[in-house]
Formats: sequence, structure tokens, C-alpha cells
Amino acid sequence: MRSLDIAGTGMLAQQTNVEVISNNIANLTTTGFKRRRAEFQDLIYQNLRRVGSNSSDTGTVVPSGAQVGLGVKTAAIYRINEQGNLQQTSNSLDMAIRGNGYFQITLPSGETAYTRDGTFALSPAGEVVTADGYVVQPGITIPSNATSVTINASGEVQAKLDGTTAPALVGTLQLAVFPNDAGLDAQGDNLFLASTASGNAVTGTPGSPGFGATLQGFIETSNVNVVSEITNLITAQRAYEMNSRVITTSDQMLSTLTNLR
Repeated sequence: MRSLDIAGTGMLAQQTNVEVISNNIANLTTTGFKRRRAEFQDLIYQNLRRVGSNSSDTGTVVPSGAQVGLGVKTAAIYRINEQGNLQQTSNSLDMAIRGNGYFQITLPSGETAYTRDGTFALSPAGEVVTADGYVVQPGITIPSNATSVTINASGEVQAKLDGTTAPALVGTLQLAVFPNDAGLDAQGDNLFLASTASGNAVTGTPGSPGFGATLQGFIETSNVNVVSEITNLITAQRAYEMNSRVITTSDQMLSTLTNLR
């Protein structure tokens, strides 16, 4: 019976759906996390009577035909790149992006990664780095005798040195934007790599047209809505149960056939 296989694909699809939802909920407090959404497509159809075929020698045409669907498949898992809430931390090296853009990070391999996680710190050499110690491009070093650090909306990093009154400009952050943010390749650790689907990175100064502004002393929280995720979880659970009921019903029908005497 086709219904066994069809319901099986439905259960697998809802299993994937629950896995995506569970990952969203698990990252409810992950800085800069963007929630995902699973999208599905129907599988191919088996023609029992092809639509548009001739039904007689006089040229009459079958208006609708008879097609039986063979189930569902996962088409994509989209990343929803809407702005998360901004949470104040009062840490002078924490930064959030209000609007479009990603911070650029130099990986140990020399590759450039991209992130919305602006929880930065200083390395032993005074460079601005991520929580894993990766350098934030363009490689800004804070002097050891700096008494305070100020970062404005345009990404200019200024340090007030001991014994001076005016802050000194020590570097300017650059943001990267992409034609298709959803095409970025997630690597974990809040990092992404560019891909063929995302297109090449376009870099620019924060606050310029097409680029978000940087906010010092803030971080961007996850954009996961827990009420929406719980609702989606209940829907997925019910869909899974209904597909399992189809399998049970199909099994009972087959049992009836095998018990015929």
C-alpha cells in the first residue's frame, strides 16, 4: 500500500521539523542567533490517468486526470535574518549591529568568517578578538596605557590614553553584507563562511548606506520567539501523530486482507 510509504515520508518530515524547532529553542539565549524554519515540498506523483490525455477517438480530453502523490520531502531549512533585540551589557568591548551587516573575523586558517556576535575582548597583545581568540578585522590594537575605549556608530575605535585629554583613533571597524544572507554557510561558534549561494561579501563602514550602525556596550540577542516555537512544536507533534495513525490504519487494512479465508 502506498499509504505506508507516504506516511513514512510525513513522519520523517515532521521529525526534521521538530529537530529544527528544538535547535531554535536550544539557542534561545545564544548571542546573535537567527532562527531557522524548515520548508517542505511534495514528492513526485504517480499518474493513474494522465491529465490532458484523449479519452475517445473524437478528441475529447480528460479534464483532471488521476494523480496519486507519493509523500513529502525537506526542501530547505531557511535562516530568518530579522533583527534580534539589543541588550545592554555596559562592557566597552561588546558591540551590536543595528541593521544589516556582519563583523569580519580572521580564522586561524586565514579564512574570513562572519558573525553577528559582538562579544569581544582583548588578546594578550591588546588586539580586539572574539571569545575564541580570533582577531576581529581589520586587526585593531588597543594601547596598554589606554584608560577607556569608545566606539561610535561609524565603527571608529578611539582610546583615551593615560596622561592625555583627547582620545586617539586606533582603528575603524568594517562590516560585510551579502546579496543573499540565507546562503551563508554556518560553521558553528556563531560563525559563517561565504558560499556560492551567498555571493561575495561587500564591505563598508558602519552607518553608510546599506550597512548597519555599531552600538557599543550592547549585544544582539537571539531572534527566537519562544511562544511561536512552542506553537510550531505542538503542530509538528500533531502532524507526526496523524502520520503514525495512517500507518496504523494501513497496517490494519493489510491485516484484514491476510486474515481472509
